[in-house]
Amino acid sequence: MRVEGKVVAVTGGASGIGRALCQRFHKEGAAKVVVADLDVTAAEAVAAEIEGAAFRCDVSDEAQIARLVTETEDRFGPIDLFCSNAGIATFDTRPRDASSASNAAWERSWAVNVMAHVYAARALTPRMAARGGGYFLHTVSAAGLLSQIGGAVYATTKHAAIGFAEALAIAHRDAGIRVSVLCPQGVDTPMLRALPDGPQARDGVISAEAVADCVIEGLAEERFLILPHPVVADYMRRKTADYDRWLSGMVRLRRTLEGDGAPRD
Repeated sequence: MRVEGKVVAVTGGASGIGRALCQRFHKEGAAKVVVADLDVTAAEAVAAEIEGAAFRCDVSDEAQIARLVTETEDRFGPIDLFCSNAGIATFDTRPRDASSASNAAWERSWAVNVMAHVYAARALTPRMAARGGGYFLHTVSAAGLLSQIGGAVYATTKHAAIGFAEALAIAHRDAGIRVSVLCPQGVDTPMLRALPDGPQARDGVISAEAVADCVIEGLAEERFLILPHPVVADYMRRKTADYDRWLSGMVRLRRTLEGDGAPRD
């Protein structure tokens, strides 16, 4: 898919990866970029930079996503590319207890990191199918392919997001609908800066602009899996080749991160 001349909507578009995507889509000649975010003031600032449009949208609310889709298409025409980019990171309150996060944390992360993708698909797949196709880009994380030490909520919801994207790609391919998942590791964004150092730091923290470059390449090739950190593919191969060995390695990495590298296995 080429973005030139297309109508694009980006959730979480006011900062981080979302902002970089909006800017890059404008540079590529998109007909209109819609910047959707909870922070409508910041969304308006980004929209002003790129001659786009700003919407306030809480992606955990299905009605707000439906309204975003309807109002965008009424004003600017059919959405060619919907970037379900908004996400949140929640970490375990006790690092050695994977069930320590509150029910509220689980529910909020499930709503934003998983159901937002479902809501967007529910609103758009009938429209896209009726006009012969469309494209979804889901910003997920390498944590959805691998895991996240100390982040059971984050890793679990990101795994679920990958599962839904696969289902969406399989069920709607014959309707001309394509799906890509964006799975970076460390990206220099406000979200990452607010978190403690994690294992992704060892593979290099890249800029949001570099991620946007990878997205343009991945969309052009219509690749399902877009990996701004190519090493993630190697980690995936190791994981699937010997799951038990991979788990043992993750345990050792956890101990190292916690400052307790003493062998126990």
